[in-house]
Amino acid sequence: MVEIKLKKGKEKAVLQRHPWVFSGALEKIKGSPENGEVVKVYSASNDFLAYGYYNDQSRVAVRLLSWDENQTINETWYEEKINQAISSRAHLAKDNETNTYRLIFSEADFLPGLIVDKYDDFLSVQILSSGIEKAKETIINLLVKALNPKGIFDRSDATARTHEGITAENGLLWGENPPAFIAVKENGITYHINIAEGQKSGFYCDQRDNRKFLAEYTEGKNVLDCFSYSGGFSLNAFKNGASSVTSVDSSALAIETLKQNINLNNFDESKHIAIQSDVNKQLRQFSEEDKKFDVIVLDPPKYAPSRSALDRAARAYKDLNRRGLMLLEKGGLLATFSCSGAVDIDTFKQIIAWAALDAGKEVQIIKQFSQPEDHPVRISFPEGEYLKGLLVRVI
Repeated sequence: MVEIKLKKGKEKAVLQRHPWVFSGALEKIKGSPENGEVVKVYSASNDFLAYGYYNDQSRVAVRLLSWDENQTINETWYEEKINQAISSRAHLAKDNETNTYRLIFSEADFLPGLIVDKYDDFLSVQILSSGIEKAKETIINLLVKALNPKGIFDRSDATARTHEGITAENGLLWGENPPAFIAVKENGITYHINIAEGQKSGFYCDQRDNRKFLAEYTEGKNVLDCFSYSGGFSLNAFKNGASSVTSVDSSALAIETLKQNINLNNFDESKHIAIQSDVNKQLRQFSEEDKKFDVIVLDPPKYAPSRSALDRAARAYKDLNRRGLMLLEKGGLLATFSCSGAVDIDTFKQIIAWAALDAGKEVQIIKQFSQPEDHPVRISFPEGEYLKGLLVRVI
C-alpha cells in the first residue's frame, strides 16, 4: 500500500480525527497512487495515523476513513459502515408520516463523498469523491443487499466531482428506472419528487423539521415562500391553515411540481399564487407594489461554496434579507436560511443584523434552525454543519 508522510506538525488535525488532509500538509509520497486509491498516512516521525482516499486533483489530498492500523478497507468494512448508517436511522423508517430521508451523509457516516437519499422504495445516490467512485460497484451491491430497493439512481452531477477530477454522472445504477414523479410523504404531506431532473438528489429533506416547526406560525397568515422549489414550506403552511401562500422560484420545473403538489394534497388552489421569477427581482417588485406579508421564508441556494467567496456571499445574503424584512410589518416573521458551510451561525446572525439595520427594522431572534438528525454532524468535523437558519420577529 502507498504510504504518505505528512510535514512536521501537520498531524494534529488527523490525531483529532478530522477527516481531511490538505495537499499542503503532504511531505512525501512513497509510491504512485491512483486517484481514489486507499493509502496509509504517517506523521513526520513515521507513526501510523490513518487510512484514506488519495486524490492529487483535489485541495483535500486525502479523505480519511479509519484510524485503526489493523483495519482493512474492504467489502466487509464498507458493509459495516453502510449498515451502521442505515441502523442509526431505523426509527425514521417507522414513521408513517414520512418515507423520505437521508440514509448516508458522507463524512458524518465515515464514507466521505457518499450521499444516499431514500425516496419511498427508490434510492438517489451522489458520489462526490474519487475513492467512493472507485468502490461504487461494491457500495451499490451492499445497498441492494441491505435495502432491496426498487431502483438506485445516480445523481452524481455536482460541481464537487470536477474538483476530484471525475466527470458528472446521471443515470440508473441498479433495478428499475424511477418514474418521472415519485410520490413520497414528509410530515404527512405528499410530494411528487423528480429524481432524474430535480435539484440535488431530487428533494431537500434537510428542511423537514424546520418546515414543520415554522408551519405552527402560519395559521391565518399570508405567507411568502421564496426559493420554494417543490413547495416544502408552502405545503406545510397550507396544512396548518395559512390564509394564502405565494411561492417564488426561478425554475419552471419547480413551479410545475409545486402546482402538482398543491393538487396532490387537495389544498385550495385559489389561495395559492405561484410565480416563476428571480427572487431578488420579485422582492423588488413586491416592494414597489407596497405588498406586505405576515410570514416570509428565504431559503436560497449556496451563496458561499468556499471561504474565498464569503465576502461576496455576505453581501448577497444581506441584500436578500433586507428586501425580505422590508415586506414585513410589525409582528411579522422572517425565516431565513443559509446552506453555505463557509457561513457559520455567528456570521449569519451578524449578516441579519446588518440587513435589519439597513431595512430600518428592529428584530428579535425567536428560533435558531439547523439540520435534522439524518444529517448528523461529527464532533471532529464541524464543517458538516452546513444548514443554519433563524426565525426573527419584527418588533
